[in-house]
Amino acid sequence: MSIYKLSLNKKRCIACFACEIHCQNVNGAPPEVRIGKFSVSGPAPDKDGRPVLSAKYAPCMHCKKPGCVPACPTKALYIRESDGLVLLDAALCNGCGECIPACPFDHPRLNPALGKIMKCDYCQARIDAGLMPACVTGCTAKALTFGAIPETQKK
Repeated sequence: MSIYKLSLNKKRCIACFACEIHCQNVNGAPPEVRIGKFSVSGPAPDKDGRPVLSAKYAPCMHCKKPGCVPACPTKALYIRESDGLVLLDAALCNGCGECIPACPFDHPRLNPALGKIMKCDYCQARIDAGLMPACVTGCTAKALTFGAIPETQKK
């Protein structure tokens, strides 16, 4: 499991999709390739009858035992030892897509323009430089937070 966690405060989210747009821009993903998947439903009445949105932001889970890694025949997907991030070496990817059905969370995405897989890496280059992932910095309502998981919460 990654030492990082990305969280969405649903009460702050205004469903502007800025998180997804910033993710796509930083990663050079075409509009049809949603690396970090944001979804919203509603508004629906809450327990007090007020209309509220139901929002969900689901980037890669960076699983401790990811199904996508062993499914990749070219070893393009791997777990980074230092922090548990599940990363993609695009130069090794042949676009076969074997990793897509192997992920129970439906995260690796085929970029048809490149014929290669794309996936959330928590903006690895940004976090390595001490910055936040693009989805977090782009979140208009400051509903997304990112950080290291405290030792007491790691399993």
